[in-house]
Amino acid sequence: MNAVLQTLRGRLAGLFQRGEGGGEVPVRDWVSVSAGQPTRLSNFDVTLVWVVLCLLALGLLMVYSASIALPDNPKFAKYLPTHFLIRHVVAISLALLAALVVVQVPVAVWERLAPWFFVLALVLLIVVLIPGVGKGVNGARRWLPLGVMNFQPSELAKLAIAMYAASYMVRKMDVKENFFRAVWPMVVALGVVGVLLLAEPDMGAFMVIAAIAMGILFLGGVNGRMFFLIVAVLVGAFVLMITFSEFRRERIFAYLNPWDEKYAQGKAYQLTHSLIAFGRGELFGQGLGGSVEKLHYLPEAHTDFLLAVIGEELGLVGVAIVICAFFWLSRRLFHIGRQAVALDRVFAGLYAQGIGIWVGGQAFINMGVNLGALPTKGLTLPLMSFGGSAILMNCIALAICLRIDIENRQLMRGGRA
Repeated sequence: MNAVLQTLRGRLAGLFQRGEGGGEVPVRDWVSVSAGQPTRLSNFDVTLVWVVLCLLALGLLMVYSASIALPDNPKFAKYLPTHFLIRHVVAISLALLAALVVVQVPVAVWERLAPWFFVLALVLLIVVLIPGVGKGVNGARRWLPLGVMNFQPSELAKLAIAMYAASYMVRKMDVKENFFRAVWPMVVALGVVGVLLLAEPDMGAFMVIAAIAMGILFLGGVNGRMFFLIVAVLVGAFVLMITFSEFRRERIFAYLNPWDEKYAQGKAYQLTHSLIAFGRGELFGQGLGGSVEKLHYLPEAHTDFLLAVIGEELGLVGVAIVICAFFWLSRRLFHIGRQAVALDRVFAGLYAQGIGIWVGGQAFINMGVNLGALPTKGLTLPLMSFGGSAILMNCIALAICLRIDIENRQLMRGGRA
């Protein structure tokens, strides 16, 4: 059983790794060759940076397209047509500035600060629930108003849990086969985060955070039988939450039959109009700015359902490009993580793979919701959807991964991280 699980771990960690024979990860020097002569070794992953910048740029363009008509709605009558564009530009600018600062910080510093980041995330998750402090929208209290942006603590919690879980596995490496000594404290920490998030409520963020934590525990080598026991408990908890929540049950029923008259104008309203948007897009789309669904038919078109607008305006080709970009990004993060582990940098490797799970998993859920493959869930498309705190945390998380890659390259050249 354990031999099978070890093989599964290796294959999962190497899912996005291109190699031969499935053996140890080769520690390679990243030297490009031109006309038979090696060129100068890059100090950082230029392709990774460009993919992230392209996703940010496309997201900015599509957020503007999806939100330009919102002032026609009485709810947004006081807003300028460029309101969301300007706020998104400010968010991206702050995120890139923060990323430039973060990439200068050695990974060892983040490893030391990981437990404190987790404590900070817990404190903010508690603060946001205090009446008069946290900002409520549509019955959910998830934001802290900071003037420049409304900060969402759950986004910080995703980054914090990736750091904390990676640090935790390094510290508990010698007892990872013992459930109570190695896993139980992490399960308690995850349970506390879950209770705070469900109080907001934000079940979508909890699902992503649980996936990050469990993925890092699995890749870190936790006892297989105990790991599957934890997964079974989490799945059971999610089933119970859905069973005893009428609101969540209605979402599941609406997802199963969105065109039913009972749901088409209710819980399945967003889903049906999202599907209509994809249908109108066909192969090459209606052209940039040509979306009809964004004209007050599809709610939250600039946030949760941005992919539907991309599908309508840029067609199957545009959606396929976005999917390929996120697949490549997730694969690259897993590759960086495996290189770090091969260099005996376990925290850095597990963290990078945890961010790969975050970015790839959340993108998969958002796309699945937009396409009707998954029940409706309030999760944004990473790096693209409107949302200042999400963009900020995404860029910071990826900047740390870029720093990991830089240090990997330095070590592969015989230097110090």
